[in-house]
Amino acid sequence: MAMIVVEGVTKVFRDFIAVDGISFIVEEGSVFGFIGPNGAGKTTTLSMIATLLEPDAGEITVGGFNTIDYPQAVRSLIGYMPDHVGMYDGVRIWEYLDFFAAAYRIDGPARKRVIEDTLELTDLAGVRDKLISTLSKGMRQRLVLAKTLLHDPKVLLLDEPAAGLDPRARIELRVLLKELQKMGKTIVISSHILTELSDMCDSVGIVEGGRMVTSGSVDSILARRDPMQRLKIRVLDDAERAANTLRSIERVSEVERDNGYVTFSYSGAESGIPALLKGLLEQDVNIVSVEHASRNLEDVFMSVTRGEIR
Repeated sequence: MAMIVVEGVTKVFRDFIAVDGISFIVEEGSVFGFIGPNGAGKTTTLSMIATLLEPDAGEITVGGFNTIDYPQAVRSLIGYMPDHVGMYDGVRIWEYLDFFAAAYRIDGPARKRVIEDTLELTDLAGVRDKLISTLSKGMRQRLVLAKTLLHDPKVLLLDEPAAGLDPRARIELRVLLKELQKMGKTIVISSHILTELSDMCDSVGIVEGGRMVTSGSVDSILARRDPMQRLKIRVLDDAERAANTLRSIERVSEVERDNGYVTFSYSGAESGIPALLKGLLEQDVNIVSVEHASRNLEDVFMSVTRGEIR
């Protein structure tokens, strides 16, 4: 079931087209990576989904509700974490959450329970009395995410949530987001840092110059863009000789050698791979193992974008 549907959406600021006919679908309970360079239109698109901006053309629905016709219904479904959030440095963690819980009209014993549960979920219970001014960047991000979760939204819109975090804080954030997905949340994460999304996204949308360049799973995008198979073999002895042998074989290209491994592209049918490997063995290439080489978000991004800067 589609939780978010963005169809032909355009947003113009005076003469600048920030978003130009973008369309994509985010399935319920999935993690969608919204990828692109700075200025590509990611934040503007998230702001429209969050009902903070209205599209000049096209339509957005969240949970079946149109963002223009039913903004309050949409807001009840989403938790929006912008890339820059103002913080009250002179208050404590639990006071910050208490303030926003009151704003969400969570009253009485329910408010205390919600705050306690959210502190536990985001691993902030042990530091609940700390002043915000004393928190690291990673802890501040977790606190903002905790605030975003107070009203138990079905959809999370996270704009550059890992920006400025150290490696450990990024890993902790990734683990937390995986836990939220297990709880049934639909998550949209915008980022220009490919590595932070590669292990958590079910599908991605890549934007450049305000346009959606491509969308889908990483494997499906690569299959559409490049039907060739990428294989990786480990050889027992001379990898350079194995690489040279592969370069002489029809339908083999992009041969790369790295220590005892040789990676290459093969444009033939999958059924032709056994014959290919048999031919290598007959030419005294001692193969220890063979596997499909993994393809990642960086491969996708570089294959579909042109490096436009706006």
